[in-house]
Amino acid sequence: MKLSTRTDISAPAGFVFERLADFGSFERVAMRRGITLKRLDTLSEPGAGMSWDIGFRFRGKQRQMITDVKHFEVPELIIYEGVSNSFEAVMDFDLTDLSKTRTRLLVGLDLRPRSLGARLMIQSAKLGKGNLERRFKERIDQFAQDIERQHEKTA
Repeated sequence: MKLSTRTDISAPAGFVFERLADFGSFERVAMRRGITLKRLDTLSEPGAGMSWDIGFRFRGKQRQMITDVKHFEVPELIIYEGVSNSFEAVMDFDLTDLSKTRTRLLVGLDLRPRSLGARLMIQSAKLGKGNLERRFKERIDQFAQDIERQHEKTA
């Protein structure tokens, strides 16, 4: 199942990319939401090869996923790949300069089942795909607004 959206952000691409590459911030937010994270790599700088073991609850069950940064091209692209017992996921963030002060963020999520149960879950989710796409877009738009507010504070 694929979800994608785009949003325009009133901030330069470099600033937006820095926010997307602020992995420490994402780790803190995840832990506040009850998600366990264990860093698996030893990289000191953000880049391809970063990896996490992520534990979270989904549909009443504890799940584990190994997530890696597969591509990290400053200031335009970050691609994550994640694998669990049930799913494979690829999430990409693609930035395009619209002007010196505006950036287009394209976000894609491709979720593929690895088990029969996961396949059934994906099929049932496809029945409500319109609702999933709307919620996905709302989350990305909220993230974009947060980046714009951060940029306004620094400008």
